Amino acid sequence: MKRVLITGATGLVGQEIVKQCQAKNIAINYLSTSKNKLQSKLNYKGFYWNPENNEIDISCFEGVEVIINLAGAYIAKRWTESYKKEILSSRLKSLNLLYSTIQEHQFPVKQLVSASAIGIYPDSNINYYEETFNDFGTGFLTEVTTQWEAAALQFENLNINTSLIRIGIVLSNDGGALPKLVRPIKNFVGTALGKGSQWQSWIHIKDLAHLFLYVVEHNLQGVFNGVAPNPVKQRELVKVIGKTIKRPIVLPKVPSFVLKLLLGDMSAIVLESQRVSSQKIENLGFQFTYHHLQPALEDLL
Repeated sequence: MKRVLITGATGLVGQEIVKQCQAKNIAINYLSTSKNKLQSKLNYKGFYWNPENNEIDISCFEGVEVIINLAGAYIAKRWTESYKKEILSSRLKSLNLLYSTIQEHQFPVKQLVSASAIGIYPDSNINYYEETFNDFGTGFLTEVTTQWEAAALQFENLNINTSLIRIGIVLSNDGGALPKLVRPIKNFVGTALGKGSQWQSWIHIKDLAHLFLYVVEHNLQGVFNGVAPNPVKQRELVKVIGKTIKRPIVLPKVPSFVLKLLLGDMSAIVLESQRVSSQKIENLGFQFTYHHLQPALEDLL
């Protein structure tokens, strides 16, 4: 693999993938909708695109055989009706623009590894979700992820090896859920959210980036859950954060109806329960650095 094209390279997961690519001497082209984020170095070159307007600098495909797609509007922002449309359209339009451009110019791309999310799985405290599960049900997150995955899978029509990574709760110091969970706990007002019994399938940011590159380097095809081997209940997640930063968890749980009032439909992110298996990728030889929550949090916090 000479050069990889990354969309969403300046986001939370993208930055870690870039870092690991550079450590492996993998050259990177990346697409950005912000012209002020474009750089041009020997092995790190930025190109402008605007999927909303169907614009793309086709020079980004030069020397590229692999695409890692992470493009999409931030999910953890209040879901107004207009923002819901943006969450969905940003994911579909970016993939559709890549697809039509490759098709039109017959660029020799061999592999696409695209982000998805475990939000595709229904809310359940009982099920243990493997990639073969397909009774997805309803709900906004399910709607987004099923259409997102369908947009990625169309690349198989171009004889491009296509893989999907269903990402869980990403633990990182630099963004995502963890800083939002740590802040109230650090200020002695942390507590479990909702019933506290909902499953949280998490993954350390370094393991997630490594997983993306493992799928690329081994040319794996299909759906893979991007989660660590040991999901925890929400109350356990809060408790371990408290233990790691030496803060007690003394307040009662925040009731589900309060979160629904505060967050609206977006409360599904913290209230829904998905216990998700990582066995498939492990059976293919992938080794997690952070199997359990406490060592992951100790590394980060």
